[in-house]
Amino acid sequence: MTSHYRISPEDHPPLHYRHVDVFAGKAFTGNSLAVFPDDPGLSAAQMLRITQELRHFETIFLRGNDESQDVTARVFDLFEELDFAGHPVLGAAAVLHERDGGRGPQRRTLHLVGRTVEVTTWRTATGYHAELDQGAPEFLATVPAEDRAEIAAALNLPTRALADLPLCVVSTGLPYLIVPVVAGLAEARIVRSDFAELVGRYGAQFAYVLDIEALEGRHWNNDGVLEDVATGSAAGCVGAYLALHRVVPVEEELTLGQGRFTGRPSRLTVLPQGRPDALHNIRVGGDVSMVARGTLDTLPE
Repeated sequence: MTSHYRISPEDHPPLHYRHVDVFAGKAFTGNSLAVFPDDPGLSAAQMLRITQELRHFETIFLRGNDESQDVTARVFDLFEELDFAGHPVLGAAAVLHERDGGRGPQRRTLHLVGRTVEVTTWRTATGYHAELDQGAPEFLATVPAEDRAEIAAALNLPTRALADLPLCVVSTGLPYLIVPVVAGLAEARIVRSDFAELVGRYGAQFAYVLDIEALEGRHWNNDGVLEDVATGSAAGCVGAYLALHRVVPVEEELTLGQGRFTGRPSRLTVLPQGRPDALHNIRVGGDVSMVARGTLDTLPE
């Protein structure tokens, strides 16, 4: 991975960024994102401070040669750097497509801390559409039957709200505990202060509550304070889970809803590829709307 050197606030030119909304057919819906397409060598501490200042859910910083389709990317949320995240990768690819121009599809390789991914973008009538190859999913663990009630209660759900399907940990870059429900999505929320430790028992980093009939989901930070608008990294896990348990067919695109309860409805497309018990790739995509341009005149020390 390309190393990043520290630059001081005094010796840099203005730093430009693009504000986009991902998984959104129009601006001011979907999941907002700041994209810095030309990172001059910021330190991790500077990137985190900038992300906290801009207050988007996540910010992505890119470095690469203008003539190359290979880009190094670093993603930060408001707390830390992430090994992988879906909506920043999609938004970043759309910004690069806009910068480079061209009417045909473009395919890029993004090298993140945790993995390398391929992204395809193409123009639409309202902006761009981006699609990410998340690769083969990993099915890491199944919650024992005797623990289902505890998980449900931690999410403010009665046990009867759970679907008659296993609670499984799935990863396409980040491990999510998929909690399938048939009711109660509107009431779901994290109500345990030790929720990270609870899902960590099964090797999960986060949980995703999925209404398997409506194909709609919700996800929060583990403290339960901040709800995510649209979670691209979880969408791949959802597609793999649904295909494995034959809730949806493979090789057919499904649309996953999220963000309704935050006032920013989002649509994520998911395509499981392979056989239900031998998936070789999950494709996650969505529309990207261009919202604003910005210039950072001052860097944090």
